[in-house]
Amino acid sequence: MGHFGTVVVSSKAVIGENVNLSPGVTIGVTRRGKNEGAPVIGNKVWVGANAIIVGKIKIGDNVMIAPGAYVNFDVPDNAVVMGNPGKIVSYKGTEGYINRVME
Repeated sequence: MGHFGTVVVSSKAVIGENVNLSPGVTIGVTRRGKNEGAPVIGNKVWVGANAIIVGKIKIGDNVMIAPGAYVNFDVPDNAVVMGNPGKIVSYKGTEGYINRVME
């Protein structure tokens, strides 16, 4: 977390290594429907300001979630997600966004 701001993370979420969370991010549980549960987020994921990730979904490794994106679907490795509702726009991943990696 590089900047001051509210970040909400469900206690049921699983978050991988070297994940960057920006201010205003919500990682939450869905309590009903086909995605009932909490997200599992892979390694080297960059989540932009005010993005929302909800439900029992899997976010792959090296994924970039753009500021303001709403993600309630599985995201494969190296994807870039933008928009509300979220949409995969490329497979360029987080190259150049994840720095100071902890081994």
